[in-house]
Amino acid sequence: MCATPAGPGEPDIAHAANWFADPTRSRILTALAGGRALPAGQLAAEAGVTAQAASAQLARLREAGLLAVEQSGRHRYYRLASAQVAAVIEALAGMAPLQPVRSLRQGNRSAALRAARTCYDHLAGRLGVEVTRALVDRGALITADRPDGTAHLPSDPPAHRLGPRGPQLLAALGVSDDVLTAAVRRPLLRFCLDWSEQRHHLAGRLGAELLTAMTASGWLEQSPRQRAVRVTPAGAAHLQAVLGLSTA
Repeated sequence: MCATPAGPGEPDIAHAANWFADPTRSRILTALAGGRALPAGQLAAEAGVTAQAASAQLARLREAGLLAVEQSGRHRYYRLASAQVAAVIEALAGMAPLQPVRSLRQGNRSAALRAARTCYDHLAGRLGVEVTRALVDRGALITADRPDGTAHLPSDPPAHRLGPRGPQLLAALGVSDDVLTAAVRRPLLRFCLDWSEQRHHLAGRLGAELLTAMTASGWLEQSPRQRAVRVTPAGAAHLQAVLGLSTA
């Protein structure tokens, strides 16, 4: 009789996928995908369920390690536990069928999210993709050869490194040299496949610093109740001057 081999087996993908399959849980996770910490009452409203139903699903998501909770006085605020959870949500959104728009409010919200939104801690949507493209076109980011010499597939994350014009252009967008040279664990450059544009946008440490700098400078305004981001008049003028982007 053979002994059972020691050690773990293969990943249980079905078990992990179950956490995203419930409609209430998926709406809660999507509401938090922009990187904000939100109270249970607002998450219940986003999911369209009672506070009691939302509370039960929030507890299950915490047990699964997908959510973290922050206490502020008498209130508890929930957020995604990691950027990895946000990446799974974005990947699933790119594969999922689109829901029909049944109201003007829903249509306006969808259009705003497609135009510009946060993806955990960086910029996404049409604006995120166009900013990334402009950084490449102007030499701030340049294509790097793959180590194995194989060709990229359309769905592959682009391989880039910081270009010679990177520090100058990024400084004009509010990102300091210290950010570019800091010896930290998080990679400077990462890319996400944008679910609405089906092209890649900048993520990683540089993507996060860029969103933070542009928001702090008053060029972007984040919605207090959803992931949508609005370009301010000052931001539109600055993006036109620095990157040649038209955000009209």
